[in-house]
Amino acid sequence: MNRKNQPGKRPQHDSAKKPNKIINFLNSKKVVPYVFVTPFILSFLLLSLYPTVKAIIMSFQSVLPGQVTFIGLENYSRVFNPTFMRALYNTSIYVLLTVVILVICPIILSVLLDSKFVKFKTIFRASLFVPALASTIVAGMVFRLMFGETDTAAANQFLGWFGISPVEWRYNAWSGMFLMVLLCSWKWMGVNILYFLAGLQNIPKELYEAAEMDGATIFQKFRFVTLPFLKPVTIFVTTISIINGFRMFEESFVFWEAGSPGNIGLTVVGYLYQQGIQQNDMGFGAAIGVILMLIIFIISFIQLILTGAFKKGDA
Repeated sequence: MNRKNQPGKRPQHDSAKKPNKIINFLNSKKVVPYVFVTPFILSFLLLSLYPTVKAIIMSFQSVLPGQVTFIGLENYSRVFNPTFMRALYNTSIYVLLTVVILVICPIILSVLLDSKFVKFKTIFRASLFVPALASTIVAGMVFRLMFGETDTAAANQFLGWFGISPVEWRYNAWSGMFLMVLLCSWKWMGVNILYFLAGLQNIPKELYEAAEMDGATIFQKFRFVTLPFLKPVTIFVTTISIINGFRMFEESFVFWEAGSPGNIGLTVVGYLYQQGIQQNDMGFGAAIGVILMLIIFIISFIQLILTGAFKKGDA
């Protein structure tokens, strides 16, 4: 009897091999990278690219409840008003101060923490990340209590020890900026220190030993060995500090949720929120957002060019 015609056995079909072909196709070296990248691509398209395109289209429209009208460049013609310029001025000063503080100070502190004179390095490194885990709103409320206008506030009591009269911290331009910069520095200083500590681990120890044999001082080793090798980390920290500075909102909102006197604490994102959400002028708010996006892109691009980030073969 022919085995093909034996009872109880069925001929194999090609459909049984299809799952194996699909699995082998997905496991191939040409397909696997795209499978892993797909979640990022989908999230970028849905959460970044689509909202950006939608905001650009909305900036040319008058968006009212149940009514959308194309108005051309009218929203952009309204952007550069005195209030926006004040917000841009405040934001620029804030960015300048935070970039200087959050780049220079973390470099110095990371070098000190990485030195052999500091004990319990692991505990210090773990504690540095704690402020970043705290909510900006919650931390801002604590800062508001510390820097209150009354004589019993912690900051005014400290000034009283030196015979300085109490300060109305949230009602002066310089002190309002000080509060925002202080809150940002407290929250992100430790994170930037960790970035630079990671960069210090990639510096060959032989370079420091060779520098010591040549008679280099501590400052010379810092200038000619440490800083050049920290250049990529410095560029990265500077870039993210600029971007986060221009898109700052919580640090201002937590101190002046109802609006600051004379717009001393108004930022560009705060002005966007004020016009787009509170005033329900979504088209004008979208135009402010597009202008802000262009400002961030231009300044970041110029900064990357000046720091040589686009040079081939740069360390």
